[in-house]
Amino acid sequence: MTIDPRSHTPVYVQLAGLLRQQIESGELAPGSNVGSEARLSQEHGIGRDAVRMAISLLRSEGLVTTSRPFGTRVRETPERRKVEVPTGGSVIARMPTGEERRAMQLDEGVPVLEVRDLKGDVQVLPGDEVELTRPDAG
Repeated sequence: MTIDPRSHTPVYVQLAGLLRQQIESGELAPGSNVGSEARLSQEHGIGRDAVRMAISLLRSEGLVTTSRPFGTRVRETPERRKVEVPTGGSVIARMPTGEERRAMQLDEGVPVLEVRDLKGDVQVLPGDEVELTRPDAG
């Protein structure tokens, strides 16, 4: 897939789609570097602002993470731990507050899960680190 500057689809959306496809196919493995803004800009013949916007879009989807000095890398999938939803309990998925994101060290685009029990107690958990289970119906 190449970037078509004459397309009705903005070039940053096209680049994000191309990179997303490479991530989902495994061509860009977890932990691998996506490439610098300058390299992606030159390689695809688009401006650095468009590259920044494409990376921002992928970050908001939770596919990549950007940090100094490592640059932009494909996000590693964290190990999941099992959390049982109590009988009669409920779960709400939402985006974290800034404070929750910092406290849990969540990447941009990662939701949190509020697990509530019948007493009203709430656990707030990172959405990418848990697998929700139900108690056995015995």
